[in-house]
Amino acid sequence: MPQDSRSIYGGQAVIEGVMFAGKHVNVTAVRRKNDEIVFYEVPRTTKSWIQVLKKIPFVRGVVGILESSAKGSQHLNFSMETYAEDEAGEEQDTVKAVQAAKAKEEKKTGWSLSMLVGVAVAGVLSFIFGKLIFTAAPAAIEELLFAGVFDNKVGHNLLEGLIKIILLLAYLYFISMTPLIKRLFQYHGAEHKVISAYEAGEELTIRNVQKYSRLHYRCGSSFIVFTVIVGVVVYSLPFFTWDSIWERIYIRILLLPLVLGISYEVLRWTNALREFPVLRYLGYPGLWLQLLTTKEPRDEQVAVSIASFKRMLELDRQMK
Repeated sequence: MPQDSRSIYGGQAVIEGVMFAGKHVNVTAVRRKNDEIVFYEVPRTTKSWIQVLKKIPFVRGVVGILESSAKGSQHLNFSMETYAEDEAGEEQDTVKAVQAAKAKEEKKTGWSLSMLVGVAVAGVLSFIFGKLIFTAAPAAIEELLFAGVFDNKVGHNLLEGLIKIILLLAYLYFISMTPLIKRLFQYHGAEHKVISAYEAGEELTIRNVQKYSRLHYRCGSSFIVFTVIVGVVVYSLPFFTWDSIWERIYIRILLLPLVLGISYEVLRWTNALREFPVLRYLGYPGLWLQLLTTKEPRDEQVAVSIASFKRMLELDRQMK
């Protein structure tokens, strides 16, 4: 979940668990089949030049997204390994699991280093590839099916945006029907509930957390919606014209960093204004999309989310 100037903590659902990002550490909690919860704890370290880029408007969004994709993939890899071991019926002592998880980050030698780098690169490449597909495909479909419908580019861009939304909703709907993704979306809902309860000052118990909505204003789903809206506006600017389907596609790809950068700034702006009675509705499209990207969690899933968040708070206090 993207962070803004008003939020300290962000979260991300992983397979059978939840990752929370604090000021100084990222923590993933995963429930094993024997009901024990294991943690993967990684101190947050960022290169100085990345910190500089993250302070530059319209650049910080792209940098933050790529950084989150890389780090999130490391935690996803840990949760998938734990899930695969349980599915294969392998018994592993909890203490050994925790030590092995920490060793991946702390030793930085041999398999640990190569795996961490490989997973981080794979996460970034997967994000970029996904964005390219959802950028190029709608443009190509609109051009092939509706090339002669409108005389102006704005109409084509609006139709392209509509096609992009339809493809996105269809994709999310069908993958949410699979048992594994459904559980992932339940953990996503649990993550939102825990953050909402914490922001409200509630004691983090299962009963208290379950009272809150699975939807959260700062979720990355809002960012996805904004990229579609901002894309329509940017592509409609008079100096971005095209004469063929290939020109249309590569212009979209070249403008993708700009669209992502502007969308991130719009997200920060709407988050800052969400307390105003009228302007808070700007974030509602993202909340509506979360009806697909989150599911109501079970109590045991909320318990994992609470454990992850509390462990993150504890380590943040120790490392402050």
